[in-house]
Amino acid sequence: MEGLLLRLSSLDADAENAVRVIGFFDRLIASRASLDAIVRKASGLAECPLGVSSSTRGLQVGGPIPVHATRRELEDGTVVWLARAGKPLPLDDMVLERFSIAVALSLELSRVPLPALGDPALVELALSDSAGEAERSRALHLLELKPTTPLRVLAVKGTPTGLSAALGPLHAVLATNEIPDQDGEVGISTQVPAINAPAAWAEARTALRFASVGHPAVRADDLGSQIALASLPGEEIAKLPDVIALDGLDPQLLTVLTALASTGSNRKAAAAIHRHHSTIPARIAQAEAALGFPIDTPEGRFRLHLALVLRHLRDN
Repeated sequence: MEGLLLRLSSLDADAENAVRVIGFFDRLIASRASLDAIVRKASGLAECPLGVSSSTRGLQVGGPIPVHATRRELEDGTVVWLARAGKPLPLDDMVLERFSIAVALSLELSRVPLPALGDPALVELALSDSAGEAERSRALHLLELKPTTPLRVLAVKGTPTGLSAALGPLHAVLATNEIPDQDGEVGISTQVPAINAPAAWAEARTALRFASVGHPAVRADDLGSQIALASLPGEEIAKLPDVIALDGLDPQLLTVLTALASTGSNRKAAAAIHRHHSTIPARIAQAEAALGFPIDTPEGRFRLHLALVLRHLRDN
């Protein structure tokens, strides 16, 4: 039936095509399609956005309701909408009517006991990229968050503080206002609407890869174009001559170079690692001989910094 429909724009508002629209939604209902699937497939049929919104359920699928959208309200106050930018099509009213029926039945079937879940399980569901938008909306609602609430996600290596869940070797923390201090290294996502928490969680984990003992908290906002380096495969980074050269240096010399790259001056580097500044030039000369390029020029400092960052990403 779905294959026969093609696109709504190709259908006239006659009885035969109305029956085909009804059959399209009946098939979705019979297959017990998820709310996300209903919204996605109905939007494909209509060739325009459709969505569902319920403040009482904490539900939002398809994004915020556009100002120009045509709306229908279900008995429980849930709003379904169709937002066509241009002139309405003859079957738009029929689509919205059948869409509202499919949504109402889906909401009845999807009443799982989420309230019995504890906060960690709800946090995990809100961060899950495999969960549907409807499931994430309901989890956020039970955490007293709206889908549009501005949110940052933290990826924490140590003991977490705040609304959190253990996900593999890390802890995820949801922060809506001030970012709580964390124990150990932490990556902090950019601020996003709470419904986009899965993407923020991925971003936080990427930011965490840049963290170190000397720089334990890293914001994705502050990484700029450096964040693109995280997409490079570790095995490719390991082949780079500058990284190979760094691997051959002793740990103390690497400490000096890391301090020099982060501070930009011999005196500041010496102070950061509690050495006398007079010892730094000799260490720089030793490093230059091993690396094969000068590091007392802007270009050399940049090359050193890039190699150190890449080496760190390879190992994290």
